Amino acid sequence: MDVMQTWAPVDLPVLEGSGPPLRLYDTSTARVRPTAPGATATMYVCGITPYDATHLGHAATYLAFDLVNRLWRDLGHEVHYVQNVTDIDEPLLERAERDQDDWVVLGMRETALFREDMEALRVLPPRDYIGAVEAIPEIAELVEKLLVNGAAYRIDDPEYPDVYFDSAATGHFGYESTYDEETMVRLSRERGGDPDRPGKRNPVDALLWRMERPGEPAWDSDLGRGRPGWHVECAAIALNRLGTQIDLNGGGSDLIFPHHECGAAHAEALTGDHPFARHYVHSGMIGLDGEKMSKSRGNLVFVSKLRSKGVDPNAVRAALISGHYREDRPWTDELLAEAEARLARWREAVSLDAAPDATGLVASLREHLADDLDTPRALAAVDAWASEALERRGTDTGAPALARTAIDALLGIDL
Repeated sequence: MDVMQTWAPVDLPVLEGSGPPLRLYDTSTARVRPTAPGATATMYVCGITPYDATHLGHAATYLAFDLVNRLWRDLGHEVHYVQNVTDIDEPLLERAERDQDDWVVLGMRETALFREDMEALRVLPPRDYIGAVEAIPEIAELVEKLLVNGAAYRIDDPEYPDVYFDSAATGHFGYESTYDEETMVRLSRERGGDPDRPGKRNPVDALLWRMERPGEPAWDSDLGRGRPGWHVECAAIALNRLGTQIDLNGGGSDLIFPHHECGAAHAEALTGDHPFARHYVHSGMIGLDGEKMSKSRGNLVFVSKLRSKGVDPNAVRAALISGHYREDRPWTDELLAEAEARLARWREAVSLDAAPDATGLVASLREHLADDLDTPRALAAVDAWASEALERRGTDTGAPALARTAIDALLGIDL
């Protein structure tokens, strides 16, 4: 079995001093709250299903959590960051069949491209980068334990007695998303669930183990030959590397339900610890021509395609973080052009022999980013410093280097 490889490390400059604690919006409580990790902050961000290249919606999500990573490190925490790759699931198999491709080759090819894109965008790599296929033994073990403790059941189907999670098992199901039952059923139907399957105890009960079907890949386990469901994959990978409670569970807003709700419930049903994550954090969707950018709509802008056209990945990064991470926002050619012009001004300012004092800029960046990753105000602070530097030049010979270092360390932009 191949072990998933992460991408190359990114140099992370260290700044003197420290800023205020990071405050983030938590979906489960619907408010901005301080994060309070220990010496090591733990973060699990759901990864890609590799049936297509990295589009700007993906990129915006991973950039948001890269900022979290950078802020925590600037505050002196170690960060244990884990990300998965769903390298076996229906969308991957369907795409491989459509294109008459080998699903394994397709997954490996697109995962490799994703790693290249993340490296180009200067995203700090996870410590553990785990493919679902390599984690199947530990996923199966978790499902077996859920069956033993009564949180899971086999459906009454003599041909395919699949294993499902009992959503009533924890007594907390629904707390993360706060959705009503009608909404949960609708989203389950829209996002890969099977709420209408006969024999389930509850329509939103999630698949844990799918028994082998003809022509589908499957693996041996004590559950019977089959493969795991989607949500339990992340629960197992996170529990086995980060512990029973983590500081942050993150992803796009389309993962609020069913994916994060179910994954948290699986973990809590096994451990008894509640909540699974102290913060559930979700990024907004990137749109194109008035619609969410998604593979199903085919309205994608790919990071790799932009890179192949010679677009500076730093400009892509600057463009994506120019809007607040929680907002749904559009991608336009004008947005990219504005980012390129902004970087040109910043680069001119940090190349000066002297400039106005930059310690205030460092403090402003820390303050704005600590306030639920307020990147629009953070970028505006750099704009203001750069404008003053270009208009007045200043006398501080160390200011350009300090500004460059702070922009790199906190915003991830290399000038």
